[in-house]
Amino acid sequence: MTSATRRRHAAYRRGHGAERLALLLLMLKGYRPLARRYSAADGEIDLIVRRGSTIAFVEVKARGLMDDALVAITPAKRQRFSRAARAWLSRNAWAAGLTWRADAVFVAPGCWPRHLVAAFELQMGA
Repeated sequence: MTSATRRRHAAYRRGHGAERLALLLLMLKGYRPLARRYSAADGEIDLIVRRGSTIAFVEVKARGLMDDALVAITPAKRQRFSRAARAWLSRNAWAAGLTWRADAVFVAPGCWPRHLVAAFELQMGA
């Protein structure tokens, strides 16, 4: 196995671990999971959760430093994320009357995960 392959595998495992930690944090805050690693319309959403009348589409970012995680959601990522959110909503008509938002959970070693409510605007137009 090459060193590049080992790095990719380690990043993959780190990302899945961060998603599990983020989901645990959100469940402790009263959110109920609806989907994990939802992929559609050339985009991906790490977690989709619900609490009350709110659906939160959650991007999880794991980085070596919390500040690096905070800036890791680029405009292109937000656009792909929003396309996937629109696709999920089109397949789940029951959610039409609920509140939707894009949250983020940032994970870094030695830090408690940080949940940022309404981290960015969902782009709901075409």
